[in-house]
Amino acid sequence: MKLLHKLFLFLALCICSAESADPLGNFCNKDTEISNGSKISSNIDGLLPELVLKTPSTGFATAFNGNGKDRVYGLAQCRGDVSTEDCSRCVRDAAEQIRKRCPGESDARIWYDYCFLRYNNKSRFIGQVDTSFGIYYFNVESVNDPDTFNEQLGALMDQIKKEAVEAKNYDGLGKGETRLSPFSTLYALVQCTRDLSKLDCAQCVAIAVENFPNFCENRKGCRVLYSSCYVRYELYPFFFPLDSNNTLAADQTVKFVVIP
Repeated sequence: MKLLHKLFLFLALCICSAESADPLGNFCNKDTEISNGSKISSNIDGLLPELVLKTPSTGFATAFNGNGKDRVYGLAQCRGDVSTEDCSRCVRDAAEQIRKRCPGESDARIWYDYCFLRYNNKSRFIGQVDTSFGIYYFNVESVNDPDTFNEQLGALMDQIKKEAVEAKNYDGLGKGETRLSPFSTLYALVQCTRDLSKLDCAQCVAIAVENFPNFCENRKGCRVLYSSCYVRYELYPFFFPLDSNNTLAADQTVKFVVIP
């Protein structure tokens, strides 16, 4: 089974809160350690400011720096519902933290709630679906009526997935909500990186949703973060604009790492 060949981070909700500058997770590919005498490290240092500068204006940017085998390619994207200011702040944090956390690797990725950033000295990741590494957050509480909940969740995911892959939707974003009861509303959001085709976006989201039963079965909330797409649902509003009668819930998380 392919899942056994992938590395996943499993994260659960608790009473511990993370600082805003802390990422949801990062991946440093130990098979891509930078050799002595290589210009890759300095090219990364030149690439990151360009991504920080370019990304906030549209919420997405790709760039490269250097020549030949030392050239480095990068991609950054913000969640489509966040403000330009929040996008800018998030990408700055991502650029700073990724170098601290992955100082010696030429393939590195970092995830925040509001943005994602990666670089590699190979260009093949741009325009390709990448679900080789995943991060999962899940609520420790389970729903009371799993059958009804999962039926409503599936219908909402189908709806927003279609929205995300529409050609006119340049940011690859789909979001929506559905009323479960007079006192409960389900909120969901999906987003693909903009370098993907419509078909590839649909494939990435489908893989993420198909993994709900494996890692988030019957949970009140779940987040799946891949290098090519982001999928999340909650029983509270978490995307913008907020419901007029609600406020954005604060993330309270603790991280557990499991390597299959």
